[in-house]
Amino acid sequence: MSRISRILGVRLKKVKLRKLRSTKWLAGIIFTTFCWYITGHAPSTEIAWVTGLLIFTIYLFVFEIVNVDEAAITIMVLLGVSSLLAPSMGLEQGLVDTQHLFDGFASNAVMSIIAVMIIGAGLDKTGMMSKVAAYILHVGGSSESRIIPIVSGTVGIISSFMQNVGAAALFLPVVSRISARSGLPMSRLLMPMGFTAILGGTVTMVGSSPLILLNDLMLASNTALPIDQRMQPWGLFSVTPIGLALVATGILYFVLAGKYVLPTISHESSTAIAGSGKYLEEVYGVDYMLFEVMVAEDSSLVGQALNDIESINKIRIIAIKGVGSSMRASRGDLSRDLEIPPNSALGVLCSPAHLKDFVDAYGLTIQKGLRVFSEALSSAQAGIAEIVIPPGSAVIGKSALDLWMRKTYGLAMVALHRDGETLVEGENIRDMPLEAGDTILAHTTWRSLAHLERDRNFVIVTSEYPREETRPNKVGWATFFFLLALSMVLFTDLRLSVALMTGAIGMVISGVLKMEEAYESVSWSTVFLLASLIPLGLAVETSGTAKWIAEQTLLVVGGMPIWIIQAAVALLATFFTLVMSNVGATVLLVPLAINIAIGAGANPALFALTVALATSNSFLIPTHQVNALIKGPGGYRVPDFMRAGIFMSILFIIVMLIMLNLVF
Repeated sequence: MSRISRILGVRLKKVKLRKLRSTKWLAGIIFTTFCWYITGHAPSTEIAWVTGLLIFTIYLFVFEIVNVDEAAITIMVLLGVSSLLAPSMGLEQGLVDTQHLFDGFASNAVMSIIAVMIIGAGLDKTGMMSKVAAYILHVGGSSESRIIPIVSGTVGIISSFMQNVGAAALFLPVVSRISARSGLPMSRLLMPMGFTAILGGTVTMVGSSPLILLNDLMLASNTALPIDQRMQPWGLFSVTPIGLALVATGILYFVLAGKYVLPTISHESSTAIAGSGKYLEEVYGVDYMLFEVMVAEDSSLVGQALNDIESINKIRIIAIKGVGSSMRASRGDLSRDLEIPPNSALGVLCSPAHLKDFVDAYGLTIQKGLRVFSEALSSAQAGIAEIVIPPGSAVIGKSALDLWMRKTYGLAMVALHRDGETLVEGENIRDMPLEAGDTILAHTTWRSLAHLERDRNFVIVTSEYPREETRPNKVGWATFFFLLALSMVLFTDLRLSVALMTGAIGMVISGVLKMEEAYESVSWSTVFLLASLIPLGLAVETSGTAKWIAEQTLLVVGGMPIWIIQAAVALLATFFTLVMSNVGATVLLVPLAINIAIGAGANPALFALTVALATSNSFLIPTHQVNALIKGPGGYRVPDFMRAGIFMSILFIIVMLIMLNLVF
């Protein structure tokens, strides 16, 4: 029967692959036809070629013919080669000057992203992000519907006063830790966080580059306007009601529709598997799981020593936290004579059946997930290790009790594998003298295990586990350079990339990060994706393609009601920000929008603000800096962004237009 199922499964996969290929071919034909039609009506050969490349780029992104970073690099190279092929293409020169083809790698946006990744890694290295994650888990538990509003709301507010990519990068390690400790896939948490970071840029006039530029663009346009039509600059909090409504919309969207639009992408690493109860069950047939239970003040368990209750109940206590006392979960913290305090929390490792008996016998309460021990017992901090006793070891002939193994080495032995047989808690494994070749299965912190690797009396089989070296002693330096960079961004005119790079290099110089760690913290696929798209945006802007597309669109809606014209302006800004920089789209469209508003008898300042806000409507494809940042860690594909982004984009435009016309 299983063989038939496998055959059917293989055949089904082949059918799906054939359908996918057919879909891509059909889409290719449609895109080619559309490209031929559009370019045939272009006013110049240069605009025709740029439009064709633009449509080709969208096709590559939407149908993932290759990885998006590969597609972006390919387009960049084609733009460069156009200089060589210009005569045969009917052009006087290439679509982009090759002297500026690689300017994207030194652009303000790309260098800023590199800097914020390094700053975020530095803060994470000190343990600050772990504490933030632990607090969020304490407040929100392991419920997706509670964690999303807390994380997204916090990032949204932060990004209203700093660059949204910086806020997203800062919380990336927080979300990673929340995912590891709550069991929620990162793909369910990162997209809401990233989208809300983008939305947060609309809360104040310093939240995004287009809003920062807007007043200057309006003042420049005022010079060509009659005095009675000149526009007043917007204040810092003029857009706050609109921005807060957009942030709230984004959070509600994912809380209510997240289960339908968010992908569930599993990212189980070998580390997590090797350190989990699932690994024990698969390899040794031991169905142990990790639980957290609460001991009431009147429980009969209070006052009993660990040695008196573990073997008889077939459980292993690996962490204790009493009221007003520090947590005990590491080497030297726990010993068999330790007594259970009242009103305490216990971290228990055992099978579900034995846990039920244990809880019933002593009137304990089982917590839903890990709350007290979410940090200490997370897969990033502790797990199950396999340790072999080598010949000549000094521990041969001694039992775990003789060695005080849990207190001395930080190893809470849960099973002993000998001669092909696995013995577990309740079978006197801690009384048995150890022999050469024995495999000990023990719950331990990774820090204790790293220390044990230097002990020749043990051979550590579990080699793939987190060896992350945290530097809590550097938290002062990390905080100082983070605040320094943030202050330079908010209160000086220094270029964003320079301000952020000051904080990044400060992390390295002060020893928060090593230079190698700084390099490793950068997502280079994200860097290449964004840097390679910048020449395309330059070609779209300098060739006149963007202006031509905008004029053709506005010719269609020119005689319609004002709200339709305003919606068309918002849609144009949304489209352009997907294929070129939001700054470029703003600079291009604001003067057009002002002239259209004056011609239609509308408020020109309101139309200009519509453009600056709509350039934050970047959810459909991972070309925005924030989307590019979360794509890799979340395991997202372009269709994932399109599925969630299409509805978010529609909601953005609807809420933005309603709020703009209500407030102003």
